[in-house]
Amino acid sequence: MAKTNYQTIDEYHSTFTGDVLKRMQRIRELVHKVAPEAKEVISYQIPAFKIDDKYYLIYYCAFKNHLTLSSPWSEAILKKFEADLKGMKVSKSAIQFPHNMELPLDLIERILRFRKTEI
Repeated sequence: MAKTNYQTIDEYHSTFTGDVLKRMQRIRELVHKVAPEAKEVISYQIPAFKIDDKYYLIYYCAFKNHLTLSSPWSEAILKKFEADLKGMKVSKSAIQFPHNMELPLDLIERILRFRKTEI
């Protein structure tokens, strides 16, 4: 049974292997590139990043068939990136990236930059 009381992102990542782990690590690296001041935390037992210890920039987590990127973002993000998100499973606060598709790092970086301006 997987550990369910993670204290760090490294602990969360340690329960994954292969491409899923690499994909999560790429998101982590992008966050540090875009927001080097962001602090790594675990929130709701998944990786998250906070700015100024009070604003959540982004969360991510892995599932069997996809990665989910989520945040308390505004509808402005969904409208701004509507064309880029076509064909993806999207909700008010989450975007799913299936494991069988290339991770759209450019899009994720643009979302992170936009989210940072919202904060």
